[in-house]
Amino acid sequence: MIWLHQRSATALNPDLMAAYPFCRLSGPANVLIMPAFHSAAISTRMLQELGGAHVIGPLLVGLDHSVQIVNLSAKDSDLVNTAALAAYNVGG
Repeated sequence: MIWLHQRSATALNPDLMAAYPFCRLSGPANVLIMPAFHSAAISTRMLQELGGAHVIGPLLVGLDHSVQIVNLSAKDSDLVNTAALAAYNVGG
């Protein structure tokens, strides 16, 4: 997980991470938390296109009921992952 005060380049690059002895990550971050929707949209698109990342989200948290959003261009695997996440949230 990446904390908001840490740069994403540091969280994803083990060589840069070594310069921060207080960092508790044992490897590259697998969750990125963005401060705003526009920065999240830019970053996730870059991760998908350049790194081949599989993106799940956006996630809405803090609501009384489970809410999931799927893009119109979502693949069937995206729908299955989102449905599984929604089912987990209902039970949890």
